[in-house]
Amino acid sequence: MSGSVAGGARGASKKSKVDNSAMEEDQEALNLAADWADISQGLRKDLGQQAHSQWIKPIQPGCLCKETGTLDLYLPTEFSANWVSDRFADRLSLAWKIARPDVRHVRILVQPGRRQLPELRLGSGGNPRRAANDGAHGGDSLGSVLDDDAFASLGQGGIGIDASLTFASFVTGTSNILAFNAAQRMAAREEPQFSPLYLKAATGQGKTHLLHAIGHAYLASHPNARIFYCSAERFMVEFVQALRQNQMIEFKARLRGFDLLLVDDIQFIIGKSAAQEELLYTIDALLAEGKRLVFAADRSPQALDGVEPRLLSRLSMGLVADILAADIELRRSILENRLQRFAAVDVPADVIEFLARTINRNVRELVGGLNKLIAYAQLTGQVVSLQLAEEQLTDILSANRRRITIDEIQRTVCQFYRIDRTEMSSKRRARAVVRPRQVAMYLAKVLTPRSYPEIGRKFGGRDHSTVIHAVRLIEELRTRDADMDGDVRSLLRQLES
Repeated sequence: MSGSVAGGARGASKKSKVDNSAMEEDQEALNLAADWADISQGLRKDLGQQAHSQWIKPIQPGCLCKETGTLDLYLPTEFSANWVSDRFADRLSLAWKIARPDVRHVRILVQPGRRQLPELRLGSGGNPRRAANDGAHGGDSLGSVLDDDAFASLGQGGIGIDASLTFASFVTGTSNILAFNAAQRMAAREEPQFSPLYLKAATGQGKTHLLHAIGHAYLASHPNARIFYCSAERFMVEFVQALRQNQMIEFKARLRGFDLLLVDDIQFIIGKSAAQEELLYTIDALLAEGKRLVFAADRSPQALDGVEPRLLSRLSMGLVADILAADIELRRSILENRLQRFAAVDVPADVIEFLARTINRNVRELVGGLNKLIAYAQLTGQVVSLQLAEEQLTDILSANRRRITIDEIQRTVCQFYRIDRTEMSSKRRARAVVRPRQVAMYLAKVLTPRSYPEIGRKFGGRDHSTVIHAVRLIEELRTRDADMDGDVRSLLRQLES
C-alpha cells in the first residue's frame, strides 16, 4: 500500500515538473513573440511597408538556446529563408541583441510545420514584454483571446497589457503632467470624475505607455477586473471577422463584458461606418454600466475627419488630455531614468546632454538612440563617448537637427557677452575674449555636426586640439560654476528657439 502511495507521489511529482516545464516554454515563447512584435515594427519603419510585408512579417521566432544564446527564426519556404539570410541577417541579429542581451546568435531556418506560438490567454499573468516606450502593440486580438475558456479566465488578467509600462517607469514633466495625473485618476479605486479619457499626443510622446500603465494600475486596485487593450485597427479587423462569421452577438457580448477598455490609435477608425457604429454602441453600453474607457490618438477628437458626429461627441465628452513634445529638461530626465537599466555602463554627462538636445522630435527616438549607442558600445567593446554617439547615430541625429550654423553661434555669443564679432577669430588672449570664444567652440560642437578641425577653421584657423581643450574646459566649468552653466543654458535656449 505504501509503495503504491509513494509511486503515486513520484508520478504526481513528475507530472508537476512536466507541467511546469511546459508552462515555462510557453512563457518564453510569449516573451519572444512580444519582443519580435517590437523588432518587427522597427524594421517596418526602416525597410518600408512592402519589403517588411514580403520578407520580415512571415518570420516566426522559435526556440532560444540558453547555453549558446542562439535564437532560431523560421520562414515558410527555403527561398524566403535564403533571401532573408542573405539580405537581412545582420540587421536581424543586431536588432535581437539590442532587444535581448541573452541572444548572441541568430539562425534563419525553414520549418513549415513548426508548432505555432501559444495564444495570449494570459489569465493570471500579464503580458511580460519589455517596454518599447511607446507605440508597440502586441497581443491585441479579440479573436485569439476571447474564446470561451479565455473569456472565463479574464478575472485576474489584462489582455495585451505590458507589465513593464507602468506609472513608476513614466517620467513626468510640464508637457505631460496633466495626462499623467488624469491617467492615474482613471486607474484609481475611486470612481473617476470623467469618462472616457482621451489622450492626445504625437507619435512617440508616451500615450501608449500611459494606456498600459492605466491597465496595470487598474488591475492592481481591482484584482478581479476584466481589462482589454487593442488598437482601433485591430478592433475593425475583429469586427469584420465576426461579421463574416455571423458571430456578432458573441462579439458584442464579449467586448461589453470588460470593466476597462483601452483603445489606441483611434484615428485609424476613420471612414469605417459600421465599425464606428459598433464602437459607439459599445461606448454607450459600457458608460451606462459605470465602466471605464480610455482612448488615444495623434490628434484631437475634432480633427478626426471621417468620424460621425455622434462618435466624436462620445470621445470628447469626458476629458481630453494633451501630451506635448518633451522639453529639454524632460528629455534629460528620461535619459537618466533609462540609464538605470544599464548600471554597468558609464555614459558621460556630455553624451546625455548631447542626446537630449539633439534628439528632440519624440521620446521614442530619444530612448532608441540611447539604446542603440549602449548596445553598440557593449557589442564592440568601445567606450561610450561623444564621438561614438556622432558616428553611430548619424541617421537619428540628422533627422532631428535644426540647422544651426557656426556663424549663428558666434553672432549670438558675441551679442550675449557684448564683444565684437571679430574676436571669435582674433589672437587676443584676454580673459574677457577667450572665455566667450571657448563657449562658442563648445556650442559649435554640441549643436552642429562639424568636426573639431572644421570648427577650428571657423575660429581663425585654430588647431583642432585648441577646440578639444575648449570643449572639455566648458564641460568641466558647467559642473562646478553655476554662472557658467547658466550662461550656456541661456545661449542654448536662444539658439534652439
